[in-house]
Amino acid sequence: MQALKDAVRIVKENARAYVTMNLVYYGLTFGAMLFVLVYPAVQEQLLETVRKSFQHGFMKPVASAYQGGHVFAAILLTFVVNLLGGSLLTITLPSLVVPFSGLTMGVLRATLWGLLLSPGNERLGWAMLPHSLTLLLEGQAYVLTMLAAYVQGKCFVLPRSMGATTCGQGYAAGVRLSVKIYRLVVLFLAVSAVYEALEVIYVVPLLTGWH
Repeated sequence: MQALKDAVRIVKENARAYVTMNLVYYGLTFGAMLFVLVYPAVQEQLLETVRKSFQHGFMKPVASAYQGGHVFAAILLTFVVNLLGGSLLTITLPSLVVPFSGLTMGVLRATLWGLLLSPGNERLGWAMLPHSLTLLLEGQAYVLTMLAAYVQGKCFVLPRSMGATTCGQGYAAGVRLSVKIYRLVVLFLAVSAVYEALEVIYVVPLLTGWH
């Protein structure tokens, strides 16, 4: 419990950046959804690309778990893919090499989510009713990942703000703070994975007729 309190404390200490990232992330997602309502062909092209990745790409095991109704496998695979692909490899790792660079991927992800999941398509629109909570939960995990990248970069660029005297010391301090924030990232991704698996396997078929 103390570990989560430490993470929350760091978020509060960077409240302005945290609020800004929430506004940007969810704002881009919502804006992209509105864009698709005007240009629906964009969504169709992206959905076709996603379908191919689920049929033949690295996401095929995830799709198989959902299509087969294997709840626990779906939860585990969703969590692992989102943690590794959604957070660590695309936002955190680049930011460890070039400070703040992973924030670009976070912004891109928010935009793509809006383009892909806009309820412009009638059948997809019904599915988005329960899936909106997935967007909020998983999106919050990525916002926190972006905050971790921001804090890590800030400590490196402005080491004295952390009481450090060199950029190297600031970098190390930033990594430690980033790891603490990741406790919240893991929590949100875990809750999101459980909800998404139950939602997609049991709820969405009832609303859309998909099986």
